[in-house]
Amino acid sequence: MSISPIDTIIHWINWIDEAIWGWPMIILLLGTHIFITIRTGFIQRKIGTAIKLSVTKDTDSEGEVSQFGALTTALASTIGTGNIIGVGTAIALGGPGAVFWCWLTGVFGIATKYAESLIAVKYRVKTKDGRMQGGAMYALERGLNMRWLGILFAFLGAFASFGIGCATQVNAIATVCRENMGIPTWTIGLVVAALTALVIFGGIKSIARVCEKLVPFMAFFYVIGCVFILGVNADFILPALKTIITLAFQPGAAAGGLVGGGIMLALHYGVARGLFSNESGMGSAPIAAAAAQTRNPVRQALVSSTGTFWDTVVVCAMTGIVLVSSIMKNPGIDVSAIDNGGVLTSLAFGQIPYLGPIILVLGIVLFAYSTVLGWAYYGERCIEYCFGKKALVPYRILYIAVAAVAPVVALDLVWTIADILNALMAVPNLVAVLLLSPVIVSETKKYIHNLDAKNTDDIPTIDR
Repeated sequence: MSISPIDTIIHWINWIDEAIWGWPMIILLLGTHIFITIRTGFIQRKIGTAIKLSVTKDTDSEGEVSQFGALTTALASTIGTGNIIGVGTAIALGGPGAVFWCWLTGVFGIATKYAESLIAVKYRVKTKDGRMQGGAMYALERGLNMRWLGILFAFLGAFASFGIGCATQVNAIATVCRENMGIPTWTIGLVVAALTALVIFGGIKSIARVCEKLVPFMAFFYVIGCVFILGVNADFILPALKTIITLAFQPGAAAGGLVGGGIMLALHYGVARGLFSNESGMGSAPIAAAAAQTRNPVRQALVSSTGTFWDTVVVCAMTGIVLVSSIMKNPGIDVSAIDNGGVLTSLAFGQIPYLGPIILVLGIVLFAYSTVLGWAYYGERCIEYCFGKKALVPYRILYIAVAAVAPVVALDLVWTIADILNALMAVPNLVAVLLLSPVIVSETKKYIHNLDAKNTDDIPTIDR
């Protein structure tokens, strides 16, 4: 039986995806996390100050939105289905020990999120109509004189937004609404497209206003739900934690059919899912950080670093403990027969009568929709960098159209291509972070002990 050209293309695209998200990318990202942690003197120790700053307004400074607005816009795109389904995938493929490595990746990832956000603010520019623009593309152009690499980053980011930020998220919303409420998928597509249009045509200020209200609500709702489930599973919390830590380093079995395949398997899937979930090093969140009203780059960099803390250190960790403790309490879940994170997560949450499915459905819907909004802004900034302001309206129309049709098209290939583009975005961003690390260290020393100091650098106005 001959293999069709389409099947051959799909095979090679899947191979490229697995190769890119394999050990080289894990080593590059995790290595950067550790390197920047050392270079900044373990900036994670300032997380308490960073959380306090995130809810402090800095209205006297230049910027389009508050520091909290920029943070919640970034969180909107990072706290997504990966926090729920992605953790389930890590456990299904890497065993419970993957939760430990996912969590540890978040701890070190705080430093990289800090670093990439710092240079995004330091090298940001202002358009003639007063809008702030920043991100890896401007850091590469203004900090390293590598505009060509900035264009590559922006090109990859713009195309990735249609897949990872829009199509796959809307498809997840439509799937969960159809399976749990019987709502036709095409209806969900139209509703999400309409709601998205109402928000994104208002620009960053409109997106930030919605995210400021939506993100705290959805995170609070999800965390409270997880706390309730952990209360129900109280007798299994300590055994679950012990199992997670033990199976992170050695193979073995635990209650509920949980099996650990050893340190390499747990490390691979835990780190990969953690990196994918919090986007530290990807260069996406700093685009929102650059729009913030802030006195100096370090101040906003600290605020932005809390995104990784909430996303992975808190939300992903809670999800992992909920899943492992639920499976241990309900051994009827046959983990050995499951290789899909979504199925594993649904079964685990479904063990809690009434509340479990509600938390899962609302969590996925809210997390996915917020990701659609956050990535719309990222895509806009990337497309404007490449083609100018005239490209914004066509981009928004196409983005809304993708949201409308996403629920009724097969997305496996779209997801894979977007996955590849998302990984490739990290390369030019990490080039900026690593080559500008002396600047990051210098700015940190300059402002870390006086966070209220005014930035003395002029923000240039661009004509493009």
